[in-house]
Amino acid sequence: GLGQTAWMRQVLACFDNIVTNVANSTRLQEECDVLVLRISRVASRKVNLADYKSCMLASLRSLLPADWSTAHEVAWSWLWENVERLLQKTMGCPAEWEKALSKFLANLDESQLQELKCGLFQRFFQAAPTGQDFFKQSNTYLQMISQRIVEMVLDLYREPVKLMDDISALGLRHVGYGVTSDLFGPFVAPPFGGFP
Repeated sequence: GLGQTAWMRQVLACFDNIVTNVANSTRLQEECDVLVLRISRVASRKVNLADYKSCMLASLRSLLPADWSTAHEVAWSWLWENVERLLQKTMGCPAEWEKALSKFLANLDESQLQELKCGLFQRFFQAAPTGQDFFKQSNTYLQMISQRIVEMVLDLYREPVKLMDDISALGLRHVGYGVTSDLFGPFVAPPFGGFP
């Protein structure tokens, strides 16, 4: 049956975050982007996202037989149709993006790569000047961080589950260091703004 379908297990793994963030369109888009990355790692052929909707609705009906109504059916259908629309925007693209990014990085000479890495922190400090208070390390250490950022961007395509766990742990560690969460957005934007 469909229960053994690898891509459906990825949807199930992300579904709680999707439902929790349905009212926040930006976060919902992020969760759908992560899901597309996860599906791209396990699906060898085109996936039929409507299959998940059928399974989801059947499961919910059986879990809530006395309470289930047409209003529930409409609400959950609306949710999945919106998620499906967001997923379809980029479904199939991660492999192409990974290939393009790998090629881009491979074609950089040492000075271009150095310029790219230096630009990451320059753009971050321009976007969030208070971020400089948290980076009092030497330029050598900032270069090492920049190199790891470049690697992580590529790993996002190769190992999205592991990388999301690593990024979450890193974010929590930095909150523990007193870094305010309003700096996370500007810090993430420069790496992605500097890549194709």
